Amino acid sequence: GVTVSAGLPDPSQQLSIAAVSLVAEERTIKGSYMGSAVPVRDLPRYIGLYRAGRLPVDALLSHRLPLEQINAGFDRLANGDALRQVIDFSMQ
Repeated sequence: GVTVSAGLPDPSQQLSIAAVSLVAEERTIKGSYMGSAVPVRDLPRYIGLYRAGRLPVDALLSHRLPLEQINAGFDRLANGDALRQVIDFSMQ
């Protein structure tokens, strides 16, 4: 199997694993910084896929909120009550 570490941990954090599992279970450990994206290449592609209806971004969002509710959005994240949120500047 493959384990992907996403997100940036505190620099003082250490990772400890049983060394035998790397070989005996044929495991791979991989880090992913910002999804390993290349924004100049990937963002136009993602936008095109979204506009073509092939990337269901809306299904991945748990909340849309106006800028005035940004603090409530951060509270939802801290409490684990939100998956993905976007600030919608057209909402008043």
